Amino acid sequence: MNGPDEALVRASALSVHYGAKRALDDLSFSVPKGRVVGLLGHNGAGKTTLLKALVGLTPAQGALQVLGLNPRRERVALLQSACYIPDVAILPRWARVGDLITLMTGLHPRFSAERARALLRRTSVGLGDKVGTLSKGMVVQAHLALIAAIDARLMILDEPTLGLDLLSRKAFYEMLIDEWCDGERSVIISTHQVEEIESLLSDVLMLNEGRLVLAISLEDIERRFVALSHDAAVAEQMAAAHPLLRYRTGPGASAALFDGEPPPQVQALGRRMRPSLVDLFVALTRKPELDRTHF
Repeated sequence: MNGPDEALVRASALSVHYGAKRALDDLSFSVPKGRVVGLLGHNGAGKTTLLKALVGLTPAQGALQVLGLNPRRERVALLQSACYIPDVAILPRWARVGDLITLMTGLHPRFSAERARALLRRTSVGLGDKVGTLSKGMVVQAHLALIAAIDARLMILDEPTLGLDLLSRKAFYEMLIDEWCDGERSVIISTHQVEEIESLLSDVLMLNEGRLVLAISLEDIERRFVALSHDAAVAEQMAAAHPLLRYRTGPGASAALFDGEPPPQVQALGRRMRPSLVDLFVALTRKPELDRTHF
């Protein structure tokens, strides 16, 4: 995912400090056009700090360009073509949804009221509904419809489905992918629901305690990382090969995850399987005392 000719986001040696604490530590990455990027990390890993830096809300050291602009110095121009939904979708409870469309029409030159109404028809939200009467899932869908009706090139979402039930999360992501992703625009999604969104992603940025431990396309994950399913009888031999992670895959079945191709004699001990993004996340961000090597 690094170094494309046409990148919507370019970061080099990006760092953010809060007093003595380094929230982001020397991050370098790029986001090409037409990608759906998952920003993964535990609580406190720096995800929200990074997203705020991308839209100019947090000052950062290093080099950062978003849509060719400096987010801090050119934030007004940036927000003409970039959309941001923070981890709490805030809409005025007293307003009717139709009033919000009217308000957005006057506020944003690239907002399409017609498109917003079309997107809302995919939901159970009515134009006459007051925000205060909507469920949390309906508020999030209404927020997405308003944001997706802006003719933007980059959408940045910080835990957009936090606290929603499974059906609401599924509806949100379906509308996002179907109605906004068109091969030209890109989305960066911060989330804890790794398993749910893995099938939607084209790329992953993985943070651990402010450091970028992985920036890769999902296609390249299978080229770089090797997972071997194996029987309990060869567990010690697998462990001796020093995998990134060993874990159970079912009753009496285990697997080992390697960064790169293990030696042929090790590969002969198991059966190659597709590396799971969840297991890769655990392998690269776990604390040593939380190692899943329980056999």
